[in-house]
Amino acid sequence: MTVGGGSLSLIVAIHNLCGQKSCLRNSLPVEDLELTKRRFGRAFWVVMNISWAISGTECELQKPNMTENGLGNRVLNMDTMNPNVKRVEYAVRGPIVQRALQIEKELKQGVEKPFTEVIKANIGDAHAMGQKPITFLRQVVALCAYPDLLEDDKFPEDAKNRARRILQACGGGSIGAYSASPGIEIIRQDVAKYIEKRDGGIPSDPDSIYLSTGASDAIVTMLKLLTSGEGKNRTGVMISIPQYPLYSAALAELAAVQISYYLDEDKCWSLDVNELRRAVKAAREHCNPRALCIINPGNPTGQVQSRQCIEDVIRFAAEEHLFLMADEVYQDNVYAEGCQFHSFKKVLFEMGPEYSSVVELVSFHSTSKCFMGECGFRGGYMEVVNMDPEVKLQLTKLVSVRLCPPIPGQALLDLVVNPPQPDEPSYATFIKERTANLDILAEKAKMTEQVLNTVPGIHCNPVQGAMYTFPRLSLPEKAINAAKEKGQAPDMFYCMKLLEETGICLVPGSGFGQRDGTYHFRMTILPATEKLKVVLEKIREFHKRFTEEFS
Repeated sequence: MTVGGGSLSLIVAIHNLCGQKSCLRNSLPVEDLELTKRRFGRAFWVVMNISWAISGTECELQKPNMTENGLGNRVLNMDTMNPNVKRVEYAVRGPIVQRALQIEKELKQGVEKPFTEVIKANIGDAHAMGQKPITFLRQVVALCAYPDLLEDDKFPEDAKNRARRILQACGGGSIGAYSASPGIEIIRQDVAKYIEKRDGGIPSDPDSIYLSTGASDAIVTMLKLLTSGEGKNRTGVMISIPQYPLYSAALAELAAVQISYYLDEDKCWSLDVNELRRAVKAAREHCNPRALCIINPGNPTGQVQSRQCIEDVIRFAAEEHLFLMADEVYQDNVYAEGCQFHSFKKVLFEMGPEYSSVVELVSFHSTSKCFMGECGFRGGYMEVVNMDPEVKLQLTKLVSVRLCPPIPGQALLDLVVNPPQPDEPSYATFIKERTANLDILAEKAKMTEQVLNTVPGIHCNPVQGAMYTFPRLSLPEKAINAAKEKGQAPDMFYCMKLLEETGICLVPGSGFGQRDGTYHFRMTILPATEKLKVVLEKIREFHKRFTEEFS
């Protein structure tokens, strides 16, 4: 709704009405209310909703059924919609991000701010933060999208060969055609070879590979398969706290039970099997724990699990008869000295048949992270291990409902798992760009930790891997009380104030889950080095001002 003359009049009218304390006590003068409603109709309720959202207050007014405007009683409204959807929350793109978008529009309109740009450090979107695409990946995708370029001498021969191979596997020789629902067969074969090589020769079956629209789509698909039962028999799924909000959002939508287990912040966000035992024991009182989700390397916490930890988790899953879900989309993003990525599948099979023949496992990977950062292509895969054959048929049926993952994303995934080889012309450039991207991320991970730990009142664990830091905030009691008065979590209050004063958009820790009485924010390390320095310096200055203001 644009703010023209009529809309501006409405805003002024409602502002005057809401300025009366009687409105907030649900006793708005009837004659004023009815006059305004008749004059502005449906727009009255639009602006009232905006007013309530800003003020955090809502009058108990009788909302109309809109029949006077000819709209009738809507079939779909807040009372009739799926109640599970209303329980879904996704902090990474939540209210603070919406406010950041509004501020960007205000800046373009010439509204004066104490900053000139909004820096979105809230999400792991590498290319949006300035990371350059890998040349070979884009060359092949371009060739697939516009095959006439195969005649262009500017493209290396190995890129052309990859494009021809992918196109030959597509219907009609075009990436505009559908593929088989689990994905293009030769790409699933390449994924299986990649996994075998990564895991030291442990076999991988292409028929156990399902390509997906990013890893997120595959994760939600598996949670759908796992969710069943009612009451105390309802499926419970164990997720780490802090967690990536995809998991809590999906569980809410599916009406599954979230079983929270806490990572140990004092030990660099490590996972303690005793904590898993505590969580599952408590959960069995009210649900049926059936799955355990692990994110390694961690999001939002950036930890990398040791091999011993992974072995302990696998033993725990076997003892408790849990389906293991291993989110491994950051497997190339390991920076800390002494840390190494171990795939759950590799460790599982190296533990021997006692575990490798019985533990059910699904692992996920994506084109969105690591050195690629190709979020927009929505490429990914999952590999299932020890899945019941009949359930596997049901999984294939379920993915077929969505026809197939995006073909450009499948093509890009093929290049990730089957990159240029040493004897090919694109190899040197590919290795140079891949190494540079990962080295820069490692430098920024270390710099972020070091700078934040110089700020009194902020404690940052080492960023061992992934793309984020999750520092702990010490907030003055006065600030905590001010947040409560506004109906906000204290770290949301902090992050919103940071955004309004500096233009830096972070995600409050409350959106990921945290122990009671602790406060955090998640920040990506993806901004370009010089911009990241600016971000860190602004956070340092803001935290000092914030602490002084509320002390």
